[in-house]
Formats: sequence, C-alpha cells, structure tokens
Amino acid sequence: MEAAPRPPAAHDDRQETVEPMSASHIIEGHMRAILLSAALAASCLPVWAADAKADNVNPEDVIKKFAAKEAEFREARNSYTYTQTVKLEVLDSGGNSTGELWTERDDIIFSPEGKRGEKVMWAPVSTLHQLLLTPEDQDDLRNVQPFVLTTSDIPDYQVDYLGREKVDEIGCYTFSVKPRKLTLGKRYFEGEIWVDDRDLQIVKTYGKGVGVIKKSSDNQFPKFETYREQIDGKYWFPTYTHADDTLHFKDGENVHIRMTVKYQDYKKFVGRSTIKYGDVVDEKGQPQTPPPAKKK
Repeated sequence: MEAAPRPPAAHDDRQETVEPMSASHIIEGHMRAILLSAALAASCLPVWAADAKADNVNPEDVIKKFAAKEAEFREARNSYTYTQTVKLEVLDSGGNSTGELWTERDDIIFSPEGKRGEKVMWAPVSTLHQLLLTPEDQDDLRNVQPFVLTTSDIPDYQVDYLGREKVDEIGCYTFSVKPRKLTLGKRYFEGEIWVDDRDLQIVKTYGKGVGVIKKSSDNQFPKFETYREQIDGKYWFPTYTHADDTLHFKDGENVHIRMTVKYQDYKKFVGRSTIKYGDVVDEKGQPQTPPPAKKK
C-alpha cells in the first residue's frame, strides 16, 4: 500500500536551540546502549534451537513430504468455488475506525466451459484517502496471504526447521520461510508456517508479502496471519486472514490499518457431461440400428 499524496506543509522558519551534550553524557549513553543490546540479545536467543535437535525430526524429509501434499492441495483447491470477502480499514491512535474503509466480495467461479475466474459481487465506493491500493496488494491478496508452498516452490525459498508447537491443540512442525532471491515482478512470502504433523499440510502462516519495489515508490505491506481449516475431510483450506499493523512510510507518516479476509462456502466444481445420441453400439463395438418404435 502506498501513502496518498499530501499537500506540502507550511514552512517553519523558527530555529530550535539545542544544548551541547557533554562527553560524560555521551559515554554514559553508549554504555547504556551496549548493556541494553546485550540484555536484548540474551532474551531473544532462539528457545526452539535445542528442541529442533532433540525431537528426532528429519527436517528435509518433512519439507519434502509436506511440499508434495501442498502441491496436491493446490491442484484440489483449483477445482473449488468459494467466496472471498475483504475488509480494510484505517484506525486512529486508539484503535478505533476513522471511517476510511475499502471492502469487496468476490466469487471464485467456473464458466460453463469450465474456466475458473473471479466475479465481483459487492464493491461499495472506497473511502480510503490516506492509502492507495497497488497491484502488489492485489497480488498478495490472491497468492501470498493464502500461501501455498509446493514442491515446485521449494527451490525459491530458504526453509529452516524451528521445532514443534501446538496450534489450537494441533501438533505442528514450525518452519521459517524466506525467499532466496527476489525476482522483479514476482511476490513472495516471508515469515513462519505451521505444518500439521499428521496431515503434513500448512495450517497457519504468519508473515508478510515481499518483492522488488521501485526505489521511487513507497509501498509498505502489513504483517498478516492466515488460518486454515479442514473442509473436505482431506485438505486444509484457508478460511481467515487477519492483519493489524502500522505502515511506516518514508515521509514519516504512520498509518494503522486492520484487514480481514474471509474465504467461505467452498464447493467442489463438477463439470457438466455432454451426452451425444446416436446409433446403439453392441458388445463388439459395432453400431446397430435401433429397433423401430412399436405402435400403440
């Protein structure tokens, strides 16, 4: 998201007088900074590091298996219709809505010919004036927030095993994920994923969309959390994405946003069969002339 352009601020010719800092104050400040940094470093040591070695897990084997399952899921999800509802609002310093809002409801459907596409069902006029939605935001909405990590995607990412953790009483393997290299025009996920240790599918993701951004632009992206649910008794489908983050723009403006995405009403698409009527075929595969209709 980009900050909307603002009118130039009035110039202030007043000067601020700053008292020079003494050398003792400078040294004292440096010492405090060093001690604080050391304390933070100690408190932020990865507590999962020991667990990752002690739980007797072969990370490479787990990654290989869950990536294959994710490939199956992506193929399956492409045969489902569903409804996607997005709500993005700007919040004030107290966490209350400012009235700036963008919302849209789309149906992911199939045409009579079986072609998959999106149809906008509801899209009231946006009241956003501090933010501008970009193509990167739309790409993240479609591909990054409902993140899928398949076998073909693995070479693009550095995937590191962190340990075991429970998500809503579901035992999970936890991995950190980040792109190895950013390619112009492509969006990536960077963050953490939780993989069900029985079904070997992603059940939760936390992170943000990343990619190559033009130096002239100021495009900021929120951190988000996506949850999946088992819809068909076999695969875990994204059902809910939530973001509550402050976007820090280069001009110093900070914009607090809240976004929710709901994926609902998953239904498996069944293509229509075309039946052609013609000659009756016998067991040997030879066409036969149908018997004449009997007169009543």
